[in-house]
Amino acid sequence: MLKLIIGNKAYSSWSLRGWLAVKQSGLPFEELVLPMYDAAWPERKTRPDLAVSNGKVPTLWDGPIAVWDSLAILDYLNDFTGNSRFWPKDKAARALARSIAAEMHSGFQALRNSCSMNVRRIFTDRPSRTVLDDITRIAMLWTEARTRFGAAGPYLFGEFGAADIMFAPVIFRIRSYSLPVEAMARDYVETMLDHPWMIEWVEEAKRESWLIPQYDGGPEYS
Repeated sequence: MLKLIIGNKAYSSWSLRGWLAVKQSGLPFEELVLPMYDAAWPERKTRPDLAVSNGKVPTLWDGPIAVWDSLAILDYLNDFTGNSRFWPKDKAARALARSIAAEMHSGFQALRNSCSMNVRRIFTDRPSRTVLDDITRIAMLWTEARTRFGAAGPYLFGEFGAADIMFAPVIFRIRSYSLPVEAMARDYVETMLDHPWMIEWVEEAKRESWLIPQYDGGPEYS
């Protein structure tokens, strides 16, 4: 059985992607949630199950095979499931899906740095111009995907898939920081928030007792 090691569900955006990828694969898996950055973390990340990734979460184990980084996990599971669950079948749609997933993986530093993911809190900070520029670009990518390839369903390329997984943490950031998006993007945000796996993630995050002070603050969600 697969084993997925992830960090705190309240905060870990990369863990969210890895977890959604394994859920999307349909394969059975064991889940191990670890509190990041507590007193035990420096020693914990040197143990064999995390040392291989230098303490990065998510880390996926398939028997003796280790895969880390959410995009690598997604591609590994895509191969595992016969290229049937993650990327669009249409060549042009697949090219766009891979491109926007890669842009999300490597870009949008202002959004990442200023709006840490915290699914249990609402923040009142005013977003910077650079954060708003990132959100504008993200909304443009979503609109292009939905307009060109999303007619068959409510997600970016119709059916839920890899691109939705890569943008899932942005959904929580938009909600937590009340970031402005136009109607089509807002509809997509609401669709993602209603996905049962996103709901499950939030409910499990609310039950966590761990706090990371630098990522916390602001009123809890009701």
